[in-house]
Amino acid sequence: LAAHPKELAYAAGDRRCIIRAGSPTKGKVGLATGGGSGHLPLFLGYVGRGMLDGCSVGGVFQSPSAEQMLNVTKAIHGGAGVLYIYGNYGGDILNFDLARDLAAAEDITVEQVVGAEDVASAPKGQEGKRRGVAGIFFLYKCAGAMADTLAPLDEVKRVAEKAGANVRTMGVALSPKIVPEVG
Repeated sequence: LAAHPKELAYAAGDRRCIIRAGSPTKGKVGLATGGGSGHLPLFLGYVGRGMLDGCSVGGVFQSPSAEQMLNVTKAIHGGAGVLYIYGNYGGDILNFDLARDLAAAEDITVEQVVGAEDVASAPKGQEGKRRGVAGIFFLYKCAGAMADTLAPLDEVKRVAEKAGANVRTMGVALSPKIVPEVG
């Protein structure tokens, strides 16, 4: 945010919730993501034109809260609905589902696409169990390009799902994880 103060802003004053400056764009599907601040520090870097409209981040290996996602959702909703694109992790699924329900109570339509492309985490035939890792970038980019044409929510979701069905990654680690708070 310090590097791009004209392009980015905080949602609801929360330093873990970033949106495109000037959001929302009337008639545009808002795109949001989020996740933990662990081994994938990617979410904040993809907020911008032709990509995401907002994101929220949780702590290390911790999902953002449903309240954080709701704040982002409200800040980017321009009347055409919001599409959540996020990785296949238990905490993210729980909190994004709750945020979607909270948004519905405020008359904001939210659809979701879950990135699940890591072939190292589940074999063929069990794609629904795969983690979403670096390949989620392609979902952001394809959905972002479609949303910028002011396409309707169902079409933006279709494009994100198609991208997700056609990308594969393989996540590997060179050493076990370390959670800084506990060593």
